[in-house]
Amino acid sequence: MKRYLTIGYGAASYLVFVVAILYAIGFVGNIVVPRTVDHGIAAPIGQAVVVNVVLLGVFAVQHSVMARQGFKRWWTRLVPPSIERSTFVLLASAALLLIYWQWRTIPAVIWDLRQPVGRMALWGLFWLGWAIVLASTFMINHFDLFGLRQVYLAWRGEPYTEIDFQTPWLYRLVRHPMMLGLVIAFWATPTMTGGHLLFAAGTTGYILLALRLEERDLVVTLGHQYHEYRRSVSMLLPTPPRQQNKTAGEH
Repeated sequence: MKRYLTIGYGAASYLVFVVAILYAIGFVGNIVVPRTVDHGIAAPIGQAVVVNVVLLGVFAVQHSVMARQGFKRWWTRLVPPSIERSTFVLLASAALLLIYWQWRTIPAVIWDLRQPVGRMALWGLFWLGWAIVLASTFMINHFDLFGLRQVYLAWRGEPYTEIDFQTPWLYRLVRHPMMLGLVIAFWATPTMTGGHLLFAAGTTGYILLALRLEERDLVVTLGHQYHEYRRSVSMLLPTPPRQQNKTAGEH
């Protein structure tokens, strides 16, 4: 029974994540969904800025704290290690859903590109960004990244084994292609409002900070291997490789 509860919990957490990430596309792109980055709850601009910053802060704190190795060691004394990643994914998804639900509109227009070719190019970048995000997860191990592999192994009664750290495809161009894809998707819009600008700037700032923390953990975990990877592959902006490299990844 415990094994079935474990895999059911992991599957449910993953489904919540799928809902959250699909809504994110509509939220940022103003597509289909009822509340978006440009059409949220009406509020005075001061209140809107404060509430939106707090919402982004809730996600940032949850995501950064629960991703640290020290927290994981403490947390897995309270929850089974097999559902640690699923719990992280579930709470991160809940923080995203909270943003969508409570986001305040800041309608001031920063730019509005009317030229058809330019608009089409920006929409193309928007979808390219999301494609990079999705592809990057499968270039490493999508199912391990979002907790499904962990609960599957627990269901089978097999011990968890770490995924080898390698450099597939985009990871040979940048160390964090998933984050690059998000930055592209968040900024590529033909109409930039104040609310969208706050969201894009806030999430980009958080990504840059979070990557510093993540890489510090990776250096501790992988040592010389990751030092060499950092020397040869840029963090977010693709640059010509300085040497051939075989170690990479995204956690």
